[in-house]
Amino acid sequence: MISPETFREIAGSFAEVVEQPHFEKTSFRVKKKIFVTLDEAKSIACVKFSATDQSVYCLIDDTLIWPVPNKWGKQGWTLINLKKIKKDLLKDALTSAYCCVAPKALAALYQK
Repeated sequence: MISPETFREIAGSFAEVVEQPHFEKTSFRVKKKIFVTLDEAKSIACVKFSATDQSVYCLIDDTLIWPVPNKWGKQGWTLINLKKIKKDLLKDALTSAYCCVAPKALAALYQK
């Protein structure tokens, strides 16, 4: 299980990330764009993926990572179960989400 503290540590480790409230959740943003939200009460994160990244990550385990079941999911928003995910996979997912919304120069810092 990923604790809220560990999640914040990972999400906040990317360049120019700001943590802000977003309705009943916490959002992590780069240049005012949300790349992930955290719902502590449900132990769920919601990340913004490209369509390709979403399709790849969702193949891993649909009880672990799955598209938001509405129009937001069709735009790449994807849920992650923080009770089940391993830290390394979460880091990879958050890196993909960050790179999806960050300006090219910032995303280049994390792309392999």
